[in-house]
This record gives sequence, C-alpha cells and structure tokens, in this order.
Amino acid sequence: MVISDFSIKRPVAATVASLLLVVFGVYAVTQMSVRETPNIDRPNINVRVSYPGASAEVVESKVIKVIEDQISGISGIKTIGSSAKDGFGFINMEFVESRNIEDAANDVRDQVSRVVAKLPQDSLPPVISKADADSDPIMFINLSSATRNPMELADYALLTIQPRFATLDGVALVTVGGARQKAMRVWLDRRAMAARAITETDVESALRRENVELGAGMIESTDRYLTMRTIRTYQSAQDFASLVVARGANNYLVRLGEIAKVELAPVDTYSMFRSNGVNGLGIGIIKQPGASTLDVANAVRQEFELIKRTLPADIGMIINSDNSTYISVALREVTIAAGVSAILVMLVIYLFLGTIRAAVIPAVTVPISLLAAAIVLWPAKFSINILTLLAMVLAIGLVVDDAIIMLENIHRRMKMGEPPLLAAMRGARQVGMAVVATTTVLAAAFVPIALLKGSVGSLFKEFAVAMAVAVLFSMFISLTLTPVMCSKILRPDLDDSRVSRWAHRVFERLRVFYARRLDQALDRPYAVVAGFAGIIALAGAMFLILPQEFTPREDRGFFNVQIRAPEGASADYTDRQVRAAAALFKPYRERGEVARVMENVDGSSNQGGLFVVLPRWNDPHHRAPQDIARELAPKFATITGAQVASSFPAGLGRGGGGFGGAITLAIGGSTFEELRVWREAMMAGLANNPKFLQVRNNLIETKPQVRVRIDRVRAGDLGVSVTTIGNTLAAMLGSRRVTTFVDKGEEYDVILQGQIEDRRTPTDVSNIYVRSDTTKQLIPLSSLVTMEEGSYANGLNRLNRRRALGINIFPAPDILLGDVIQEVEKVTHEKLPPNAELTWRGEAGDFKENSSAIYFSFALALIVVFLVLAAQFESFLHPLVIMMTVPLAVTGALAGLLIFGQSMNLYSQIGIIVLVGLAAKNGILIVEFTNQLRDAGRPFREALVEAAQIRLRPIVMTALATVMGALPLILASGAGSEGRRPIGVVIFAGVSFATLITLLVIPTFYLLLARRTGSPGRVAAELRDYERKFPAAGSTNPSQHAAE
Repeated sequence: MVISDFSIKRPVAATVASLLLVVFGVYAVTQMSVRETPNIDRPNINVRVSYPGASAEVVESKVIKVIEDQISGISGIKTIGSSAKDGFGFINMEFVESRNIEDAANDVRDQVSRVVAKLPQDSLPPVISKADADSDPIMFINLSSATRNPMELADYALLTIQPRFATLDGVALVTVGGARQKAMRVWLDRRAMAARAITETDVESALRRENVELGAGMIESTDRYLTMRTIRTYQSAQDFASLVVARGANNYLVRLGEIAKVELAPVDTYSMFRSNGVNGLGIGIIKQPGASTLDVANAVRQEFELIKRTLPADIGMIINSDNSTYISVALREVTIAAGVSAILVMLVIYLFLGTIRAAVIPAVTVPISLLAAAIVLWPAKFSINILTLLAMVLAIGLVVDDAIIMLENIHRRMKMGEPPLLAAMRGARQVGMAVVATTTVLAAAFVPIALLKGSVGSLFKEFAVAMAVAVLFSMFISLTLTPVMCSKILRPDLDDSRVSRWAHRVFERLRVFYARRLDQALDRPYAVVAGFAGIIALAGAMFLILPQEFTPREDRGFFNVQIRAPEGASADYTDRQVRAAAALFKPYRERGEVARVMENVDGSSNQGGLFVVLPRWNDPHHRAPQDIARELAPKFATITGAQVASSFPAGLGRGGGGFGGAITLAIGGSTFEELRVWREAMMAGLANNPKFLQVRNNLIETKPQVRVRIDRVRAGDLGVSVTTIGNTLAAMLGSRRVTTFVDKGEEYDVILQGQIEDRRTPTDVSNIYVRSDTTKQLIPLSSLVTMEEGSYANGLNRLNRRRALGINIFPAPDILLGDVIQEVEKVTHEKLPPNAELTWRGEAGDFKENSSAIYFSFALALIVVFLVLAAQFESFLHPLVIMMTVPLAVTGALAGLLIFGQSMNLYSQIGIIVLVGLAAKNGILIVEFTNQLRDAGRPFREALVEAAQIRLRPIVMTALATVMGALPLILASGAGSEGRRPIGVVIFAGVSFATLITLLVIPTFYLLLARRTGSPGRVAAELRDYERKFPAAGSTNPSQHAAE
C-alpha cells in the first residue's frame, strides 16, 4: 500500500507522526472532564404550587390543570407529570435531551406568569426550579448536637449551612430533613375566646394590624434628608402575648396572652431524621440535571471542610453517604482492568512470538491508539467516564490485532529468506488490504450504536465513538509505524529462543490437527451446513430462556427501605414503624455488614424510609445489598403496622441516594372514577404473585376525612361569609400563617392554631364562634355547618395532561425487570380496556423504549457491515460467506451469559452488536488471502486450504488477544463490576466460540458459494488484458498505452 511504502522509505516521518499523536493525545486527556457516565439527564423543570386549605381535588382541577394547559405548548417537552396533595402540588416537565435547560426554564417562567391571574386568589405564586421533584440526593450530610434544641439546630442549618451549599455550581437544591424551623406559635383557647367574645378573625386582624413595619415619610432639612420608619416592636413571645386584640366591657383591654398560649416553637413537630438512632438533621444535596456528580461532590466536600473550621464546638457534622465514592472506585476498577488487560494481551503476543523484541512492536500500538482517540473525543466534548474507559479496556484487545496481522506476515516472509526491509514492504502490501478491511468493518459495526436515539443513545454514543476511533488509529499505526519497526527490529532468527521453539511446536501440532479437520469438513460440506443450522436453532432457544432487564442490579453501596403506614396514621405511629424496621438492622451493624442506617419520617404523610449505607467494597464484611434485603424480607413481614419493602437504585447512575426504587406502571384515563375501576381490576390481578413482595397504588382513598358542608343560605342570612368560616376552621383546626416577626435579622412566621386538646374529635367544632358582619354578634359555627366522616384520596396524579393511576411493584430480590414487565402486561391485557393508556415509568420505561431500538441497531449493524464488505470485496457473495461468523459469535455469547448466570441487558446487547464486527474479522482474513492465492493461479481448493492454514496463526493470536483483553471484565469485582461483567462475558464467549467454529464454517461456505467468484481486482486485471490485446487508436505500443 502507498502509505506503508512511504513509511518504510521515510521511517523518521512515520515515527514523528506517531509521536505527535501521543503528544496531542496526552494534552487532550488532561483537558477532558471526569464523570460516572455520559450526560444522560434529561432537562427537568419543576413547578411547585401551593393553595393553603384546598383539597387535592381542588389543587388538581383549579391549579395544576390550568397550568398544564398553558405550558403544554412549550417545545421539546417529552412528558408532563403532576401530583396534587392537600394544599400543594408539583408539576414536573421532562424535556428531550437536546433542549437547553436554561431556555426551557425561561419558557416555563414565561408561560406560568401568563396564567397566574387565572389561578385562585388564595393560591401562592408558583415556584419554578431546574430539578425533578423526585430527584434523589447525591450526598447526605448529618448534623447533630447534644446541647442545642431542635429549633436552634435547624436555625443554624437553614441560615448558615444550607445557603453555602446551595450556591455551589451544579447544586439544584439542598434539602434539610427533620428540620424544625422556629415560629411564633399562637395556640388559641376557644373557651377563653368565647368568654371574651373574641373570634379567630379578630385575632388575625389584630396581628396584621399591629405587627407592621411601615415607612413614615421623610424629614427634609437644608443640608440632609432623614427617612422615617416605624419599627416592629413584637419580637418575643412576651411581646406578642401583650398585643391588644380587642376592648371588652368597660374598655377592658383583651390581650393575646389571655386567650392563647404564645410561645416560640417549631413549625413542624412531625418530621424526624435519625442516623444510627441519633436524632439530628439530614442535609441532602441534589445536583442539577447534567451536572457531574464527581464535580458537585468535590465542591461540596471542599465547602464541607471550610464549614467545619467555623462550626461551633457543640455541633457535629459528618458525611453520611456520598455517591461519588462509588463512581471514584468504579473508575479506578476500570482503570485497573485496563492495566491487567494490557498485560494479558502482551503475554499472549510474547507466547506466540517467543521474544520480547517482537512483542514490543504490537505493544506500542496500545498506548498510541488509546491516546490518539482522545484527540477526537475531547473536541466532541466527550468525557472520561466508566463507559469510555470500558471501551478502552475492550479496545486493548482489538487495537493490537492489525499490528499482529502485519507483524506475523512480515515475520513469515523473513523466515522465507527475504531481507527485513523487503519483507516489511512486501508483507505490508500483502496484508494491507486485509488490515483496512477488518478495521473498517469493525468501525462500521459501531455506527448503529452511535446513532441510537434517546437516553441509551446518549449513554453509549461515547462508548461507540471511543471504540471506533481507537481501532481506526490502530489501523493507521499498523500501516505506518508497525512496518517500520518490523524492518528495524525483527530478524529471521528471532524464533530461536526456548519460548519461541515451544510455541512453534504447539502451533505446528495445532496446524496439523486443523488441516485434517478442515479436509474432513470440505469433504462433507452439507454436514457442516446442518451443524450450522443446529447452532442457529440453539441460539434461538437460549435467547428465549435468558432473563431480561434494562441494566444489571449494581451494588452501589446502599439500598432503601420504604415504609408506608395506613392512611391517616399519625406521625408518631409512622415513626414507631420506622423504628421497628431500623431495629432489624442492629445485628448487621454490630457485625459490620451495615455502616449506617438513616431514618426519615415525612410528617406530612404516612410514609417513612430507611437509607442503608454499606461498608466499602474492599471491606471483608461487605455484602451485596440484595443478599441483606433477601434475609430481611421475612422479618419485614412481621411488622404488621405498615408495608415495608426494600428497593435498589437503578444502574448507570439513573438513581440517586433517595427513597425510590419501585417499578411503576402509569395508567392514564379520562376520569378518576374510571381509574378506580381499573385500579381494583389490576390490584386483584396482581395479588398473590410470588414474584412480587408488594404491589401498591397511588390512588388510595382511605385517608380519613371530615367533610364540612356550609349552609350558605343561613350563613348569608346571618351575615357570615364563606371565607370567614373557612379561615376560622383553617386556623382553629389546622394552622394558618398570618404574619411574620424578626429575630436577629431573620424573618419567621407567626402561626395561629387551636390548642391540640381542642381538636381531638369532629365534635370539637361545637364551641367555635364566628362574628356576623351585619349584627356583630357571635354565632356558633356548629349552627352554620354540618359534618360527615368519610375517606378520600391522599393525592391525585396526572400524566401527559390525563388523570393517571400509578401501580408500584416491589419485586422479590431475585426477580428481574423483564419478568416483572411480562407478568404485569399479562394482567393489563386481561383486565384493562383498549382506551387505558399504559406508560412504564423510570427504568421500566427505558427498558420498553430502548429494547426495540437495540435490536434495530443490531440489524442495522449487520446491514452496514455487509455493505462495507461488499464494497471492499466487490462481491455480494464474499460478504455473505464472511457474515456466517455472526450467528456463531452470537450463539457463543448467549451460551456464555447462561453459563455465567448473566442476563440479557443493555451491556450484553451492546456487546453482541460489537461482536458483529469482531466475528467478521476472522472470515475476512481467510477470504482475502484465498482470493490472493486464486489470483496467483492456485487451484480453488488448494488456495482455500492453504489460505486457511496460513491465516490460522494470526486468527488465533488476534482472537486470544481479544478474549484476554475481555477476561479482566469477567473476573471483575468491586464497584460497578455488575455492569462490566456481561459485556466481558459476551466478548469472551462470543469470540472464543466463533473462532473455533469459524475455522471450519467459513472455508465450507466459501467452497459452496464462492467457487465462481473472483477477487476485487479481477475487473482491473481483465481491463489490462483487453488494453494489451486492443491498443487505443493511433497507438502502436501497448505498453505505452498501459503506462498511460
């Protein structure tokens, strides 16, 4: 080839070209960012809405639906999901990957601002944030103090620590679990109020009227201006207790302290957070979509150390969990695997060539090719992540293939007596086309992976490009630097060492054995075809029995336990269930199998959770979270007061450190009445399935409720407005924020609420009074309302502007995602009508969305590789022969997955696509050299047999290099090994099996299909013959014309 000839003639230039690749590659590597995976976070914008005192039904219909109708026209929205609760709700918009999150946030703000006027008057302005409401923290920090009360600790966390973390780059939100922020609590005594003819409205009006801070004008003198301001004097509980509410008989001043207990107390007394049983606060760091977990965590740790320097002595602060630890360890493990892979590949080359001098030649291809790949990855804004590093590990076994083919052929010619320089030139010319063909085919196999759409496309695009670029650079090096090194380093007598003589004897026996078997196969070609058909049938059977999932369950060093008490359960009741579940981990903590158990109770609902942190992966006590959860499942069942189930984070960084993890199916319908019917059908169909630990739904209408019906006619006659009745009930039986006060420069709420002993039962409403706007008389509230007890839904959900029901499935630890989806879809087909809109959410949604895309990519890879081969061989039959290796490789891969207990998942599917290019390489070597021998005049069968025997050595060497490169992935342990192992198994088993069988199948199919075909150069040769026989008009010298 021209490039090889030039390199051999200009060895310094060829060497300089490789050195430049190294220099620029090193620089590119230093400039690339480091993260766990490529950015697969879709832009998420969250809108929080608040409508104090409104039921979930009202929030859903009057607030959420109105906003959804307005924002639905924003471009790039993939899904809109919303949830309405009593008094508040969330709307979450997920955008397509290409949408810029800043532009999306601006569009959402514009549309929401246009609809604010249409919302109920008492609703609060919507709050828009660039984060998913369901996002999980990447880091938990525990704050505790033995001397400070919960309010003081919360005050310090909210005012000092939270703002410092919130301003860091990449941080979307900082949550403070268990915080009891202080407020001025006014506990109204209804009996004292009735005795003094005071209503809740009177108290609220007095607070709003007296507790104000107003501008009072300006004094203008000749030389200066003085601004006047009235100062609020109500700052302590004693100040508020002295506030005059009204005048009684004889102008007696009724003060707030006479009709209420006024104290500084927490806003929320129900939320709780504990770490290993010790009360404290849990600070959760939620990153922005697209931000690197490593970068955010590093920034948080740096700020953490700065905060600790100024932390009061009586406050302790530790990092409870950090997701970046898993990422760092996983990256280190992949890097170690790369080193081990390189050593194994070099060992294979040394054993076959028998000398270190010869082994060095293909060895230098590895670092140059991998570094050169960074020259392309860096400008493309790719990162150093687990997948690009995984690509480099696999590439180690591939980039040496071209150099091995070149080296082996040049060495063979030297042994035939040619001088090193001539052998290098002729050897490079002889196999140059084969090197180009094998590398181009392999690179072409990655094109469909790079073209994948959606999250999987974003995820594996960097993997595919890294692999393709690395092997293309290896081709360049093999055609330039490798022949130069062979001409300078190799000698015909290099195989005189003990190792080389041993390798030669072993390989000679292998060659003789192969020659016999090949003759037998060519004598019985149809028996080989029958065996080939049987292998394909076996592959189909194995595919059907392989378990399927989106990604393998990873041991990320933690897992979650979700706890749900009955609807209407108090926070104390839920807390007791959480404590009972946490107590089950005590033996595990004592044995060192669990490092930390964080307990969380959400005071606004009946749910709580445990966040279980495991010791480091290299700790001898470390166990897989699934093993611990499997042991605890029967013990969780003994907690009869709540539903308790374990859940695990999704793979590929698609889960964080929170309390999620159930497999969710959303069912969309027109009305909630329709959804209730479908809910009963689904829950009945999924009940008693041994594959599921629990099945829950989010349309639960068992939360106790007292419905208050206002007699509007009577209230109107007596001069009492509905607003007055609603506000009075909200304050006396709930809580109502009416004003604020300032303490040490910070503003806090003043909250009205009835005393707890006066709101035990529905009958406590009997001695609440309201004032008539017309007669100014007190009227018992009980004369204006009637009450009835019932139950209702604690929350209402919507998906893509339709009312939705969520079915949450907690599978048994050994049940994979594919089995869950299959079981659930059986029930949906039987129980639900066609108008039910089914949408799998989360990881299940990714599985359904991308499964067909992966198989399409496999088919596309076959087509692309076939067409590339057809162009190279100028034939449609030769590529067909070569492609017969693909079913063999796939069969080996499927068998390997079954033997090693792996599943069909995203990693193994990508590995099978890679096999399309790998498997074709062996066939190319045999077919290409057979064509060359046929062009040289050899008889058909003699050329075929000789080509197969001559190419046996490079085929075996390249196959062993590839499988040895993948071996460290199979033997991997530690963080992230669950994802690396399937692709390693696929490459190892697929290449091994394909190599063994290909050596017989390819010659056999070539014998059957390609006898009447020629080489790609046959047309050019035919034209040269014609030109010699039929010289151009006016020319009498055929050789002159040929030269032209």
